[in-house]
Amino acid sequence: MTRIDALLAAGRTRSLEFFPPRTEVGHRNLAATLGAFDQIDPAFVSVTYGAGGSTRDLTRDLVIEIGRTHHIPAMPHLTCVGHSKGELVALLEDYAAHGVDNVLALAGDPPADGSDPGGDFRYAAELVELIREVGDFSVGVAAFPEGHPRSTSLADDRRFLAEKLRLADFGITQFFFRSEDYFRMVDDLSALGVDRPIVPGVIPMLDTGGVRRFADLNGAWFPDDLALRVDRANEADRLALAVDAAVTLCEELVRGGAPGVHLYCMNRAEAPREIFASISL
Repeated sequence: MTRIDALLAAGRTRSLEFFPPRTEVGHRNLAATLGAFDQIDPAFVSVTYGAGGSTRDLTRDLVIEIGRTHHIPAMPHLTCVGHSKGELVALLEDYAAHGVDNVLALAGDPPADGSDPGGDFRYAAELVELIREVGDFSVGVAAFPEGHPRSTSLADDRRFLAEKLRLADFGITQFFFRSEDYFRMVDDLSALGVDRPIVPGVIPMLDTGGVRRFADLNGAWFPDDLALRVDRANEADRLALAVDAAVTLCEELVRGGAPGVHLYCMNRAEAPREIFASISL
């Protein structure tokens, strides 16, 4: 079973997000994490796509390598902002030719200076429609439990998310730290008639500065008290604190009916190995 929609229909999933490494240290960290797959046992993994396609080839190569050598479904992220239709079609056809069955469709971030990014598309929903035209992929989209940072209101965000999910097979959320934000989003979508499975994304609080920056970029609430305790801890205790907090959140999500857990693991194995060993899916 390689399609993520089928995996979600069969039961709760555990999954990881990776990014393509650009340094030798990064490659070593990723290799060690891939080597720990037997202990982590992910149902699938996703691989990020740099802004404007800056990691396009790295993303493609890593997705194909994971699928070929580890026999685990690997889903590429794909953004449409700044890309022509021809570029996207060629990449999707290449994925299909290599047996890639899943794609996470994202709009992508426009240039920070507000300039026109170019390309033929602006919205993730347009990309989902293109993916459907090109091949028989299982298609996921991104969800923001606290609302997308560029949305004019939470009501507008929910309406746009519902439109995307009606076209897609499932969603995966940006990370968050309060389970009630996730369940409020699910309830809001249900009220709009949308019941697609949405896998919650969870990030262990190991690099407090990096997590804070990502949270600020995404308009997500940040647990300052947890970050302070992690910053004051030694290395061993830092891992334990991050794992305990992530496990608590995962357990709340699973008890509430979430269809799985997607960990933003930053290409490291230690935290996901302990988190998945501590929760029952």
